[in-house]
Amino acid sequence: MDTRYTETHEYIRIDGKTGIIGITDYAQAQLGDVVFVELPKAGDTVAKGAPAAAVESVKAAAEINSPASGEVLEANGALADSPALVNEDPAGKGWFFKIRLSDAGELDSLMSEETYIDFVKSIS
Repeated sequence: MDTRYTETHEYIRIDGKTGIIGITDYAQAQLGDVVFVELPKAGDTVAKGAPAAAVESVKAAAEINSPASGEVLEANGALADSPALVNEDPAGKGWFFKIRLSDAGELDSLMSEETYIDFVKSIS
């Protein structure tokens, strides 16, 4: 699966026409202990770059922007009971929601993993 990244530290893992969205390890580390996650509902439409979810931690609250446009297929219900999954496994069990991509061309403007790693080094 190809994974792409935004400058606001969201990732999208591409599996065919489906995108799995969450926040990066860097983002969760900056937030600190996540205590609450608000997710979109299945059937919602999200737009690239627009707020689609929210996360609250002991340090801050942040909006999570969708890296691509599409229809929400599923939200990660496990985060309601265990928001700490975002800290423990942000790229695995801590994913936020899945979408059906409406325009795969939008992914071209996102960073590759290598480019994202360099980007994080440049701001750290």
